[in-house]
Amino acid sequence: MQEFDLIVIGAGPGGYVAAIKAAQFGMSVAVIEQNEIGGTCLNRGCIPTKSLLYSAHLYNEIKNCGQYGVTVEGLSYDMGSVYKRKDEVVSQLRGGVQSLLRSNKITIINGPAKIINAKEVCVTPGGVYNAKNILIATGAVPANLKVPGASLPNVITSDELLGCPGYKKIIIIGGGVIGAEFAEIYSSFGASVTIIESMPRILPTMDREISQSLAMVLKKRGVKIFTSAAVELIEECEGGLTCFFTQKEKGLSESADAIVVAVGRRAAVEGLFADGVEVDFKNGLVVDGRFQTNIEGVYAVGDVISGGVQLAHVASAQAAAAVSYMAGKKPDIDLSTIPSCIYTNPEIASVGITEEQAKENGLSVKTGKYLMNGNGRTVIESQGRGFIKVISHADTGVILGAQLMCARATDIAAGLVYAISNKLQVGQLASAIHPHPTFCEGVLESVEDIFGTAAHMPPKRF
Repeated sequence: MQEFDLIVIGAGPGGYVAAIKAAQFGMSVAVIEQNEIGGTCLNRGCIPTKSLLYSAHLYNEIKNCGQYGVTVEGLSYDMGSVYKRKDEVVSQLRGGVQSLLRSNKITIINGPAKIINAKEVCVTPGGVYNAKNILIATGAVPANLKVPGASLPNVITSDELLGCPGYKKIIIIGGGVIGAEFAEIYSSFGASVTIIESMPRILPTMDREISQSLAMVLKKRGVKIFTSAAVELIEECEGGLTCFFTQKEKGLSESADAIVVAVGRRAAVEGLFADGVEVDFKNGLVVDGRFQTNIEGVYAVGDVISGGVQLAHVASAQAAAAVSYMAGKKPDIDLSTIPSCIYTNPEIASVGITEEQAKENGLSVKTGKYLMNGNGRTVIESQGRGFIKVISHADTGVILGAQLMCARATDIAAGLVYAISNKLQVGQLASAIHPHPTFCEGVLESVEDIFGTAAHMPPKRF
């Protein structure tokens, strides 16, 4: 029986980071993966969707390039080629992860894993492997829609949509991040898109102003959006599917070639534990502050844990922390400040708390906001609607949160993560020279708006 210091189950952003970190600590490590190296993020999530989004954005830029004095005749696109490039990007990055694992002398075992006890994992085929520690990083899978007709052909998940490029008319059930990004992709390529969301607004976990602004942008591009809507039934119709739903007690219906179910994700634990292995589970594996389950020596990170934030970079950070605890070291990463990013056009990013959350927690805050239509780089690139908002503590000036809806928001957010994580004050951020012309100047303007000293805005008084 082969023995390792650590067996990692799952080779996504949580699993492969944990494996590499452990190897760097001198541990002997094995990674068990039943599908592709890279997990959901690389193969069915972050990377493929962003590849499709980039193609969609590029197509739209070229389509509108006349305003920049550039003429393109005979512009067209081939969705098959768009998807082929997506596959090439995924393949290249997957190969990179595999090389990293091998270069760190990590054993890769293919097949489904079953935890027999706190020290043994069975893989079929392959046999039983022994480990001092086990880390579960199996991620999550799309949640099911529990309505009649949900199992009909062409009622698909986001995973399946990534392999089906031919639809011209789709309905997306769920207006969260996944729904918003696929609405962006397909509407950009001229498809008819409808979003049906059960909550009062799309992106219900984000800042209200961001949700409202994105809804306006998508509607302007022809996307139909129904909020506070409950799906009741899906039926086959001539040439496709019809989705029946109610909104404000009124019965409505929409038809399409396909219906995409994007109502969230659930922990992937099916078949993971042998009979008799009792593990605490509450919509995911329950872990303590060291990411250990109720079974000593068995840890879990990422989308599979209860109450966690289902983001790839969170899984990676938790993995590094969990392995540090196993090695008897203090983690060197701050897990309290988590950026959330949405790659629509314009991009969206959120860090720390929103103004609404601050008020709910009884915090006295000052908010600075800058509309990006006054930003030089935004005007140059015709980026249009957007803003950057920064929330600070009213007494201390410490930055508590930021919400961005603008070009390069997902990149700009990194600097704000650093500021919040290190408890910087707005004065410290305002004292730094920002390069011109850049999108990140909007951060400086929003911070200066807190003081009422923004160069391109009227004075603000408190």
